[in-house]
Amino acid sequence: MGNRLSKITTRTGDQGETGLGDGSRCDKDDIRIQCIGETDELNSWVGLLRAALAEDDGQQALLSQIQHDLFDVGGELAMPGYQALSQAMIQGLEQALESLNDTLPPMKDFILPGGSEAAARCHLARTSARRCERSVVTLMRRDEINPLILQYLNRLSDLLFVLARVLARRDGGQEVLWQTRRSKTQD
Repeated sequence: MGNRLSKITTRTGDQGETGLGDGSRCDKDDIRIQCIGETDELNSWVGLLRAALAEDDGQQALLSQIQHDLFDVGGELAMPGYQALSQAMIQGLEQALESLNDTLPPMKDFILPGGSEAAARCHLARTSARRCERSVVTLMRRDEINPLILQYLNRLSDLLFVLARVLARRDGGQEVLWQTRRSKTQD
């Protein structure tokens, strides 16, 4: 792993460049840096979601693991050639996804973000994951990166959607269902 920062104000980025973990430098608007930033933002949204849940909430351990995994994703993006993700991490998401999905009724309508504060925060994390995923696809066109990053982000966004459904329905709450103009006029 790269050097640990002992000093935050380095002034090395004042000219619009930043350093990667391997010592190379690139522009701050480079697609790789965009991916790293979007991964960091996604991790922050997951942290905000965690803050909305009780400490003893059953989802805390899953979300904590996701935050650590996302830091690994950022590490891979920041250090070309470094690999931290494994197929087991993706399988962990798939198992959690299956377990959460088993508690829900089948979807019959589109679902709007909302239903509870925690569910809305989860939807923000989900949309951030999708944006991050799109940026990684762009980066993959230019650079060779671990394809597990894309798989992880794809599974994570699915998991966050299902978790948002769980959180919206929890404690007698409701999911917010999309209503077409036609169905509104028929009520």
